[in-house]
Amino acid sequence: MTQRAQGFWQWGSLCRIGLYVAALLCGVALWGIPALALPQGDAITDPRTLLRRALPIQDSRIWEIDEAITKIEADLKYNRWSAVRGDVRQVERLLDRYADPLLAELPPEQAAAASEAIAALRQELQLISQATERKSKGKEEARAAYDRLIDDLGSLENNWVGAFPYEVPDEYADKPQLLGRAEVELNTTAGRMVITLDGYSAPITAGNFADLVQRGFYDGLTFDRVEKFFLVQAGDPPGPADGYVDPATGRVRTIPMEIRVKGEVMPRYGQTFDQLGLWDVEPALPFAAEGTVAMARYPEDPNSASSQFFIFMAEPDLTPAGLNLMDGRYAVFGYVTEGTEVLRKIKLGDQILSARLISGQENLRNGA
Repeated sequence: MTQRAQGFWQWGSLCRIGLYVAALLCGVALWGIPALALPQGDAITDPRTLLRRALPIQDSRIWEIDEAITKIEADLKYNRWSAVRGDVRQVERLLDRYADPLLAELPPEQAAAASEAIAALRQELQLISQATERKSKGKEEARAAYDRLIDDLGSLENNWVGAFPYEVPDEYADKPQLLGRAEVELNTTAGRMVITLDGYSAPITAGNFADLVQRGFYDGLTFDRVEKFFLVQAGDPPGPADGYVDPATGRVRTIPMEIRVKGEVMPRYGQTFDQLGLWDVEPALPFAAEGTVAMARYPEDPNSASSQFFIFMAEPDLTPAGLNLMDGRYAVFGYVTEGTEVLRKIKLGDQILSARLISGQENLRNGA
């Protein structure tokens, strides 16, 4: 195990303990300590929703529809059938109010695509409402319709994503950059996963990973760290180097710490949230979902990440919204959006058979 992996192992073990401590804090009133007061509301644990919420969309009407649709999931989870039907009616009212004005603002081709997505949303909403009339007997059907509804919502919202919203600082111009989204298919000896990379929130971190995927760097590497119900880690190449050696320089290519604060346009660079004194903010991409993908690094150097990455799989229900000890300390750059069940099957020594970019290649820019 390399020094980078060893250092992260030690910190990660502390974080795992911290997760359970944080869960215990749920029942403790912390009125006198604002920095530790629990945020209101439930944590969002669906990676698709987290990725949607990270999109650079400024129109509040889109987010009002998104919030109303997301509410359906919680009521479905707890078998609140009449509440689900009420949620559906609220979404339908919002679509009645906003659909035409929103479509009128789009170019014809995008308006047509958005109109199809809205029609699909309405169809799935009806199916959900009808299924909940049968209560528990219709829950499976309602859940399947909700999953399709979320996919349709993502298709709808993509029509309001414009050009990449900011310039990456010049000092990092030599690093690969992902100016948008991309998907990576990870075929392993334990099964297949798809990782959605978010360049809007972490263009350098996601770009570094996508570039290494394109180079075939991860093909054949093993998962050299597996902690049951916590995380799996890979990306340590054979030989003395503990990261990707750039053939142009002969040195390990490292990337800066890069974390975007929720509600801000650009990421913060070079320091953790702790080092920046940001005690009461949430990252745009939190460690709230099973399958959170982030970069490993030396504990003492936030700018030492290279090629080793880890996939977080601790039980998200143990961590209250905005109170995860990993948040703000490691750079998250995406989520597993297909095949999360494979994470539970991975054993120490399992291999990455192949890693391939299956979408978003046009968003990847090579370093200057």
